[in-house]
Amino acid sequence: MSPFLPLLDGEDDVLLASLSRIGPVVAPSSRLDGTNVPLHSLILVDHTTTLDVDELIAWLDAGADKVIIPLSWASNVIGIIPSERLLVLLDVNNFSAVSDRITSGVSGVVVKAPTYEIDLISSISKFFGKTSVHVLPTNTAPPSPGNIRELKGVSATLVLPCSLLTLEASSASQINIADAFLAPLTSDRPDGLFPTVVCDETGHSLGLVYSSTESVKESILSGKGVYQSRKHGLWRKGETSGATQDVVGIRVDCDSDSLEFCVVQHGAGFCHLDRGSCFGELKGLPALEGVLAARLASAPEGSYTKRLFNDASLLQSKIMEEADELCRAETQDDVAFEAADLVYFALTKCVAAGVSVADIERSLDRKALRVTRRPGNAKPQFVKPAPTPAPQAAKPTPTADPDALIRMRTSDLATISAKERAALLRRPVLRSDEMIAKVKPIVDAVRVGGDAALIELTAKFDRTQLDSVILRPPFAPEATAALDPAVRAAIDAAYANVKKFHAAQLDVPLAVETMPGVVCRRFARPIARVGLYVPGGTAVLPSTALHLGVPAQVAGCREIVLATPPRPDGSISPEVMYAAQLVGASAVLKAGGAQAVAALAYGTATVPKVDKIFGPGNQWVTAAKMLVQNDTDALVSIDMPAGPSEVLVIADHTANPAFVAADLLSQAEHGVDSQVVLVSVALDDATIDAIEAEVDKQARALSRVDILRESIPKSLIVKTASVTEAIAFSNDYAPEHLILHLEDAPSHVAAIDNAGSVFVGSYTPESCGDYASGTNHTLPTNGYARQFSGVNTLSFQKHLTSQEITPDGLKELGPIVATLADCEGLSAHANAVRIRLQAQGAQ
Repeated sequence: MSPFLPLLDGEDDVLLASLSRIGPVVAPSSRLDGTNVPLHSLILVDHTTTLDVDELIAWLDAGADKVIIPLSWASNVIGIIPSERLLVLLDVNNFSAVSDRITSGVSGVVVKAPTYEIDLISSISKFFGKTSVHVLPTNTAPPSPGNIRELKGVSATLVLPCSLLTLEASSASQINIADAFLAPLTSDRPDGLFPTVVCDETGHSLGLVYSSTESVKESILSGKGVYQSRKHGLWRKGETSGATQDVVGIRVDCDSDSLEFCVVQHGAGFCHLDRGSCFGELKGLPALEGVLAARLASAPEGSYTKRLFNDASLLQSKIMEEADELCRAETQDDVAFEAADLVYFALTKCVAAGVSVADIERSLDRKALRVTRRPGNAKPQFVKPAPTPAPQAAKPTPTADPDALIRMRTSDLATISAKERAALLRRPVLRSDEMIAKVKPIVDAVRVGGDAALIELTAKFDRTQLDSVILRPPFAPEATAALDPAVRAAIDAAYANVKKFHAAQLDVPLAVETMPGVVCRRFARPIARVGLYVPGGTAVLPSTALHLGVPAQVAGCREIVLATPPRPDGSISPEVMYAAQLVGASAVLKAGGAQAVAALAYGTATVPKVDKIFGPGNQWVTAAKMLVQNDTDALVSIDMPAGPSEVLVIADHTANPAFVAADLLSQAEHGVDSQVVLVSVALDDATIDAIEAEVDKQARALSRVDILRESIPKSLIVKTASVTEAIAFSNDYAPEHLILHLEDAPSHVAAIDNAGSVFVGSYTPESCGDYASGTNHTLPTNGYARQFSGVNTLSFQKHLTSQEITPDGLKELGPIVATLADCEGLSAHANAVRIRLQAQGAQ
């Protein structure tokens, strides 16, 4: 265990990340909001609050190891919360007055002491015997490494406020966290190094290395595996091989003379022989997990594991079958045999869902921390019938209130802190690195396997068996024969508007004479080959096909490859096919998800490789786009990063509550993670209540009310006092869609700096931009409107420059260029000019 526990009293994220690698932390309850309890933390309860046992239990259920309660609470809490989950906070002057009942009812004490006086703390430690003792200094001076060693020697652990800790060199006011962590360590080796066991997240040993004070410091700070080679000095694991490590935790052994590093290993493995472990190949669950992950990426055709991955109903049946056989097994050998079968099929399910053995263990650890327990009764369908008792009157079962209001959360900028305002601007965390790891096997399968892999993955994910994944013009008439004439006319009108607006964006070639005889030009050329991703699934999105295809067509792209998931019968919806015809698609790829992105990026025998990929999609599509744009083998770019759909509405006293509610709901229905914000400008409570009433009323009448019941409660109402304050908040938020329900709305557009698209006035719903007004609906989300534009005609072009210089122009410009080239030491550059000037002089 770490020789100290950090007390979170600061906001340094880098410091906190480093501290998380060396053990648990102490979190003051005043920093918690009920949802952000750090896992394996100790919660220091604010003694000024009122005792709430249910809240203590909730923190423990959420993942805290222990709670530290005031001494005055102890008699009311002991016996309710397990003793191993309780610590009591004492003053150094009253520790001897603690009763035996309290000492036996808690697992330890935290003593507030003004000094690091070893004799005093030693006497406290002896007084409490086997009960653990933690020392919380009340002075502002940091301990020395010697203080920490002495306290460790009398079995006391320091609780150090983060204000006394630093990542920099130790000073009179702060101690470096690595210095504090390593203070009690002693080495019995002549070179002073510490033997270090390296294991993976499941505890399986990868190898034995050595650490030094310097290497441990760097690991704590960087989060990477850094060790000390006995021959070559500091060893940053994977620096040359690419087999890097992310450090999850560093622990000291019970004798304080060796270390354990828990890591996530990347690349071929830990061992220099490209094995997972220096002690041989991995066994058991880690080995099975590795095999299954490899089979998920490229299972041999006809293999049993491949069938399991492709047939969800088969896998479900096998899990149920093996669970039943395990229940019937009686001997030790039979139980072990049947349990192994069940684990195999269960882990297959996990790997298919992107769940690792480490994820399962973390879930088990969380459940073990819970204080409250479910009754543990089996579900009715798994309970064997019991003898029928005498008939009794049935008791009514309570149901959820169907009339519960669908409401948003509210914050007032006038009453919240800067930190709370910043929290309102945050989007949900997008774990792109985790998703990229999940899509990489899919992308690699298509890159290597081409059309065969595409057909296989389409059968797996889209439940459609195809002979060919590509359609080329002229498209068969039956592809659009079922199109409703009214829908055809609407698509035609939308196409005309979008094309008119995007055609107006074409650049006029630029020519500037920078000095006599020197003419510089800038002109556009289309990107030759583009891929357009049109999401499918439960929705039909011809609008996306138009909003991506029209600017590509206007820009003059030579090849336009439209990718979209096929329907169950293997066909493409007639609406999307009609849009593909209008925009002049040169091919339609019948595939979705990461596999479609991979096919566009690398090309196959039938799918053309493209130079740039456009279009929205789920997290799998987004991760695949991010992956391929960073692969030099693909040589492909993407339009922009993507996240959940967003709208921010600014409304003042002129706003119609029904209109505002309708605009909020039009984005909230996209998905449960949609980001919806209403910024009110000096609206009274009655008007805000009217808007919320309309949200509730309209939501109940919509087909996606179940989605709205989840997305709306996550949405925000932000109260502001003025239009200036509202627009400032919006510019900081940088929404995908911004709607202005304001008096004289056009006059405020000039103040908008960050937004994907702006909808001006109460009769400009966002829906019009999504479909047919003419602007593009593929827009930056997740705050990227600060840096990115929405898709436009220029997105499908690149710009070239040229210069043309006459002999007289070179006489003026040449000496300037030669002087600058000489200044930079590039004599060949200067020579290219001077040789021409000399030739002119000879004429």
